[in-house]
Amino acid sequence: MTTALSVSSARESVTVALLPIMAVVLVAFLVIGLGLPVLPLHVHTTLGFGTLIVGVVTGSQFVASLLSRFWSGRTCDTHGPKVAVIAGLAAASASGLIYGLSLYIANPTVSVIALIAGRALLGAAESIVITGATVWGLSRAGAASAGKVIAWMGTAMFAAFAISAPIGVVVYSRAGFAGIAAITTLAPVLTLLVVWPLRGVIPDRKNAASMFSVISKIWAPGLGAALSSIGFGVIVSFASLLFASHGWMPVWLAFSSYAVALILARLLFGHLPDKVGGARVALACAIVEASGLAIMGLSSSVVPAAVGAALTGLGYALVFPGLGVEAVKRAPPASRGIAMGAYTACLDLALGVSGPLLGLIAGHSGFSAVFLVAAICVLCVVPIALRLK
Repeated sequence: MTTALSVSSARESVTVALLPIMAVVLVAFLVIGLGLPVLPLHVHTTLGFGTLIVGVVTGSQFVASLLSRFWSGRTCDTHGPKVAVIAGLAAASASGLIYGLSLYIANPTVSVIALIAGRALLGAAESIVITGATVWGLSRAGAASAGKVIAWMGTAMFAAFAISAPIGVVVYSRAGFAGIAAITTLAPVLTLLVVWPLRGVIPDRKNAASMFSVISKIWAPGLGAALSSIGFGVIVSFASLLFASHGWMPVWLAFSSYAVALILARLLFGHLPDKVGGARVALACAIVEASGLAIMGLSSSVVPAAVGAALTGLGYALVFPGLGVEAVKRAPPASRGIAMGAYTACLDLALGVSGPLLGLIAGHSGFSAVFLVAAICVLCVVPIALRLK
């Protein structure tokens, strides 16, 4: 009885520690997710650019995230994760201002350049907020709950994506891209009201390891995270275009199916990487994710495509935190900011490179082929997970 009560108390304490940080991530990524289903449509339909430029615009977010990961990680280790989160929210608000500016530029080429800049700044904001929130959560909940922290922060992020996709479509249909720009500018400012009262974390600067030392320890799980995240990237960049090309409605269904499945998996099974081992969980879930992507690529109607999107989210739900547990195990405690920055930088590197390349494949072979290529990439996680296991 005593053991059961102590376990229950521990779970409640972790939940209490993580809930306010999850609320910040939820609001921040609600802003980021508003543009996901409509930005490709705005670039492709309103501005008249092809799939390659669509890939460049969406990929710019991931490139900027990559470049800012190490800075955000070092900021967490030297100034504390609260400072990093506040800086990320400020950058997100500034990106909304650039979105609005792009609408007043008559030249489509210059307008799309402004969009790339705004999306890149938003990518940097995403990087800083999620890295800061994860390190903050690890400090509040403890390294023994690393899998749960990573999973629950991701749950808040994808919950935001799930509700922001239909909201973004509604806002875009009624207020155009100007409505997206206005919300992107104002919502991060309001989120600061949640962040400001929370207690920060005093960093341990004396025992922090060098960036290259940390990278040498976590490169294998980082590579696995990068490959598995190509599935997420193809959903973000091309799911709405796949649905639109087939006339499947609503176009946001793939986003929501993916995100809802991911959220449920993490809420129900988010403890498994801590309990049975991160590599073992990642091995099984990578196969599920690849199967979902293949189903989307081979679908001839909206229902199996939505099911494939859900399977993709179900699989990816535990691949990323599973490999994240392996990364945290290998990182020095005083350098978890750098470790999380480096781990997620591997993700951004893959997404930044794969976005334009998958855009070329879509232009040459169609949108269905993009999902089949992504499925093959995700299957490459299997030997990495076996090596870690």
